[in-house]
This record gives sequence, C-alpha cells and structure tokens, in this order.
Amino acid sequence: MTTALSVPSAVITASAASLACQAALAHAEALGIRINVAVTDASGTLAAFLRMPNAFLHSIDIAIDKAYTAASFGFPTSQWGGVIGDDELLRIGLNQRQRLVLFGGGLPIVADGQRIGGIGVSGGSAEQDEACARAGLKALGLD
Repeated sequence: MTTALSVPSAVITASAASLACQAALAHAEALGIRINVAVTDASGTLAAFLRMPNAFLHSIDIAIDKAYTAASFGFPTSQWGGVIGDDELLRIGLNQRQRLVLFGGGLPIVADGQRIGGIGVSGGSAEQDEACARAGLKALGLD
C-alpha cells in the first residue's frame, strides 16, 4: 500500500504568500523603512518575494534565509539566542551554517496547527523586521 510511503502535507498558497508580502510592505511603509520580504513554503522553497525600491541589496538573501530558517525550524528567528544560550561551540557552529539566520525577522507560518511556510523580512532593525513579518501573518488571519 503506497500510503505507508508518504504523508499528506499542507503548504501556503501562492495568493496567501503574495498577500503576506503585500501586508509586510504596507507595514514597512508605515514605519518609514525599506524592506525585502520573502515567503517560503513549509519546505523552505521560495513562494513569494517583494523588494521595495532602494531596499538594501544584501537584504534580499537575508529575507529569504530568514523565511527559510523559520519554516525549517518552526520558531521565530529571534528566539535563537535563547536556544543557543551560553553554548559557545553551538553558536560558532551554527554561525557557519549557510542560510541559517540567528537574529529576528523570520516567523513560521502556522495554520490549523500545521506549519505551512515561513516569512522573512530584512531592511530595518530586527524588531522592525519582525513587526513587518507579523503584519504579514495578521493579513492571513494567523497572528
């Protein structure tokens, strides 16, 4: 029986990913900052991306990687400090991992108790980035 070889999974829709990006940008405009915002599906694959004019170029990849990190671990990127604690070897080791972001601005997207993606924002402070990401979740009715 093939059901033993697979499990059902849910992922964010293209329209929901786009809506979350638009809401994050609207919040950034209200804050007076320029951001890049990315939404991934549950596997961390890019589903939507928007860049405000004159947003930092290096923040493109940072936003994508924040979404990837949040989707893959299932908790906000701002919580990594508490996870690492005083473990210096863990901090050093994690900092060497490509695409892993250990500072704020990435949030998992969870609907009906199931992780369906991640949203990452880069361009402001870590707190501003996370607030913009939360605006994206709120637009989806998930905050």
